[in-house]
Amino acid sequence: MGNADYECPRRVSIPPSKPFFNSLKSGLKETLFPDDPFRQFKNQSASRKLLLGLQYFVPILEWAPRYTFEFFKSDLLAGITIASLAVPQGISYANLANLPPILGLYSSFVPPLVYAMMGSSKDLAVGTVAVGSLLISSMLGKEVNPNENPKLYVQLALTATFFAGVFQASLGFLRLGFVVDFLSHATIVGFMGGAATVVCLQQLKGILGLVRFTHATDLQSVMRSVFSQTSQWRWESGVLGCCFLLFLLLTRYFSKKKATFFWINAMAPLTSVILGSVLVYFTDAERHGVQVIGQLKKGLNPPSLSELDFGSPYLMTAVKTGVIIGVIALAEGIAVGRSFAMFKNYHIDGNKEMVAFGMMNIAGSCTSCYLTAGPFSRSAVNFNAGCKTAVSNIVMATAVMITLLFLTPLFHYTPLVVLSSIIIAAMLGLIDYEAVIHLWKLDKFDFIVCMSAYVGVVFGSVEIGLVIAVTISLLRVLLSVARPRTFVLGNIPNSVTYRSIDQYPDAKSVPGVLILHIDAPIYFANASYLRERISRWIYEEEEKLKISGETGLQYVILDMSSVGSIDTSGISMFEEIKKVVDRRGLKLLLANPRSEVIKKLNNSKFIENIGQEWIYLTVAEAVAACNFMLHTCKSNPEVEYNSQDDNLLFAVLILSQVTTEARFSRMVMGVKGRGGNPRPTPSPPTGKDPGEVH
Repeated sequence: MGNADYECPRRVSIPPSKPFFNSLKSGLKETLFPDDPFRQFKNQSASRKLLLGLQYFVPILEWAPRYTFEFFKSDLLAGITIASLAVPQGISYANLANLPPILGLYSSFVPPLVYAMMGSSKDLAVGTVAVGSLLISSMLGKEVNPNENPKLYVQLALTATFFAGVFQASLGFLRLGFVVDFLSHATIVGFMGGAATVVCLQQLKGILGLVRFTHATDLQSVMRSVFSQTSQWRWESGVLGCCFLLFLLLTRYFSKKKATFFWINAMAPLTSVILGSVLVYFTDAERHGVQVIGQLKKGLNPPSLSELDFGSPYLMTAVKTGVIIGVIALAEGIAVGRSFAMFKNYHIDGNKEMVAFGMMNIAGSCTSCYLTAGPFSRSAVNFNAGCKTAVSNIVMATAVMITLLFLTPLFHYTPLVVLSSIIIAAMLGLIDYEAVIHLWKLDKFDFIVCMSAYVGVVFGSVEIGLVIAVTISLLRVLLSVARPRTFVLGNIPNSVTYRSIDQYPDAKSVPGVLILHIDAPIYFANASYLRERISRWIYEEEEKLKISGETGLQYVILDMSSVGSIDTSGISMFEEIKKVVDRRGLKLLLANPRSEVIKKLNNSKFIENIGQEWIYLTVAEAVAACNFMLHTCKSNPEVEYNSQDDNLLFAVLILSQVTTEARFSRMVMGVKGRGGNPRPTPSPPTGKDPGEVH
C-alpha cells in the first residue's frame, strides 16, 4: 500500500429513488417470502409449473417416486412402534379433554394420513397432545359442563378444532408464520412446564378414584378438591396407579441409559393398558371402586360435518379456543419438527407445515377428530425407531384403523387409573428444569419470562399464564425498540478500528471528538429517547473534559452502521440534534449511513443542511477529518474546511493512520514468506495513537 495508490475518501453515495410500487413489492417479498419459493418456477413450461406447484403443496408427490423398499422396512417398524404409543395416549388425552375416549382413537387415524401427504417433516408423528387437550377442557368446560351436556360439549370441541385448522392454514397461506415466533423459547419452556404440572395435578382424580372433581386448573382449586374429599379416596386405585407410574418411569429411565432400549419406553404404555385390563378382568376390581373406560364403539370415524355448531351461543368461545390451541399446536409441532430435522440435516418449511397442520385439523373436525399436532414424545419414538419418511404416519394410521375395526372391545376393562399414570409419566418429561437452569445462567430476563409463564399457568389458568408470558416477551421487544443502546467508541491502538470503550477498555477516545454508535433503526418509538440520550452524552463528555482539563469537545460523530431504517420522526430527531450541537458550538458528522437512511435524509434536505462534506464512509475517515480541522485551526484559526485545496493535508492524515497498520502487516507477511525456520512474529510498532494528530 503506497502513496501512489491512495485515493481521496469517496463521498457517501445516495442511491437512486425507486418507484413506490417497486419498493412496496420488494418490501413485501422480503417480509412474506424470505425463502423465495417462486424461484423454482422461473423459466419453466406451464406443465412443469403445474407439477412443481402440486409438489409444493403436496410434498408426497415429490418424494414418493424415489421411495424404496429399504425405506419402507424402516417406516414399517417405526409406524408399528408409534402405534403402540398412539392408542393408549389417544384414549388418555381424550379423557383429559373430557371427551369420549373413542375420539382419541379417531384422531390418530385421519389426521396422520393428511399430514403424510402435505407435511414436510420426515420425523413428526401426528396425534393428540396433552396441552391442547387441557386447553379444550379448561376453556370449554367453563361454558358447558361435559357431564351435564356432553353432546354440546363435543360439538364445541369439534368446532374449536375446525377454527384452529382454519387459523393455522390461513397463517400458512398468507405467509404469516412469524406470528408464532412471538412465542419465544423461554415462553414455551415455562408454559409447557406449567401446563404439565397442571395436567399431573388433574390426574389425581384418576389416581385417587374420585368421581367428582373441579374443572378449574389452578393449584388452589385442585388441592381444595382433592383434600375436601378425603373420605372418597380409594386405596385400591391409588396403589394400582402408583405401581403403573413407577413401571413407566423405570422404563423411561432405562431407555435413556441406552438408546437401543427406546422400544421399552415406547411399548410401556400399551403394556400398562394390557396388564391393567387383564388385572381388572380377573380380579373383578371394577366392583371394588376401580373405574374403567367401558364400552368403545367399533368402526371407523363417522362424519361430523353436521356436528360443527356455527349457530351456537358459545360460538365465540369456540373461536377463541380454536385460535389459542391452534397457536400452541403450531409452536410445539414446528419446534419439534425443526429439532429433528436439524439432527438429520434437512430443512422443513414452516409455512408449509402450517398449511399441513391446518388441513389435517379441518379434515379431522369433519371426521369426529379433535385437535392434533406433533407431540414431542411420539415424534421422539418415531425418530429413535429409525423412520425415513412420513410413511410411518400412514403405518400408524393403518394400525389404529385395525384397532378401530376389530380391537376396541378389548379396551372395555382398561382402568382409568392406568390412563392417569400414562399421562403423568408423559407430562413429567415436559417439565424441563435443565432448560430453566440454563436460562438463569444465560439470560435473567428470559428466566423471568419462563417463570412468569409457569407461575401464571399453575396459580392462575392456562390462558392467564400464556397471556403473561406473551405480554412480557412483547414488552422486551418493545423495550429493545423504544430504548436502543448507544455507546461511545474509541480507537483500538495501532489500528484504524473503532470499538465500544466498555467492551474494549484499551480503546482510546480521540481528543476533542465524541464518537457515538446507535445500535438500532430509528423510529417514532425511540426518536425522542435517542434525542435525549445523545444530548446527555454530549453534556457528560463536555463535563468530563472540563474537569480533566483536556481539549474541549469540538466534534460529534454518529456511527450509523447499525441504523438500517429511519422514519420521519427519526429525521426530525436528527434535525433537533443538529440544533443542539450548533447551540453548543460543535460540529455534527455522520459515518456510514445505510442506503435507506441516506436516501431519506437526502429527500428531507437534511444532507443539504448538514453539508455533504460532513458525511463519511467510515468512522476512521470522519475522525481524520476532525483531526485535520483541529490541526488546521491550531495552525491558523481563520482557515475553514470548505476549501477543496485542503484535501491534500486530509489525505496525509488518513495515510498516517493507514500506513501504520500496513507497515505492521508487511512485516508479518515478510516473516511468513521466508523459508527455513520462521522467526517470532514481531510486536506491532508502538508510538502515538493513530487517532491523534501527527
